[in-house]
Amino acid sequence: MYTSRLTWQTLKSRPAILSAVAVAGASSYYGSRSFLTKVYAESIETPPVFGSFGPKTLRLQSTEQVNHNTKRLVFQFPDGKSKSGLTLSTALLTFSWPQGRWLPVFRPYTPISDLENKGSLQLMVKQYPNGKASSHLHSLVPGDTLTFMATLKGYSWRPNKFSQVHLIAGGAGITPIYQLIQGILNNPDDKTKINLIFGVNTEQDLLLKDELDEYRRKFPDRFSYTYTISHPEKEKETEDGDRIRKGYVTEELLKGIVKDSGKDTHVFVCGPPGMEDSLVGSRGTMGILSRLGFERDQIYKF
Repeated sequence: MYTSRLTWQTLKSRPAILSAVAVAGASSYYGSRSFLTKVYAESIETPPVFGSFGPKTLRLQSTEQVNHNTKRLVFQFPDGKSKSGLTLSTALLTFSWPQGRWLPVFRPYTPISDLENKGSLQLMVKQYPNGKASSHLHSLVPGDTLTFMATLKGYSWRPNKFSQVHLIAGGAGITPIYQLIQGILNNPDDKTKINLIFGVNTEQDLLLKDELDEYRRKFPDRFSYTYTISHPEKEKETEDGDRIRKGYVTEELLKGIVKDSGKDTHVFVCGPPGMEDSLVGSRGTMGILSRLGFERDQIYKF
């Protein structure tokens, strides 16, 4: 009988019980769902800007005049939490349609900003006389846009593959070289040593000098550089005692700087065509680097 009374009382109050259970269950369900959605959303990174195929149009955020013919351009990502998604030594193919021209212009540029940065990327663009793309980019003002058509993968870098790399840059060719320097030195797991030779026309053409000097101060045992200027105001020493040399990137200069050509070293070159040809060789002629003992597969030209 007791069971019978209990059943009856339970049945009498069932609507209230079911209602209470329903409310509690719904609250628990939706509360958990909200919590899980929040956790799930926070655990997913914003998709990289260049992580998918197809053109990307970015808005110019700011410009900075670096010297008489070079500008630093900062382009903003649509989402401030996004990264570029670019791999080390990758360039971007830009699409420009300068005013008054019948045809568009395509030119590759290598970002100089840290590829792990969020929200934007930076280009350093040298304006050449009658340069169609560079003149157009220099004419842009904040708020204007630029279309990036594709990513151009460069050298597939693997940390610690080489004990040392020699990086030889001329003029605006410092941009892919600098990206490689950043990628190596900003990676705590990469112990590769870097020897940079940077040739320019004047002191004002030593692009990214402040950034390079800072890396030298932070990594004195792993990063060394030599600046050589073809038309300097005067020969002088840098703050840390390294001499800013007068002249070009010649065989005589490299003999005293690039002393290790072993198989666990590599050379990366980027500069004007004449400089690259003299270093790497052209039309069957032996280049300076070959005479210094480097094999062809030890040399990469951006």
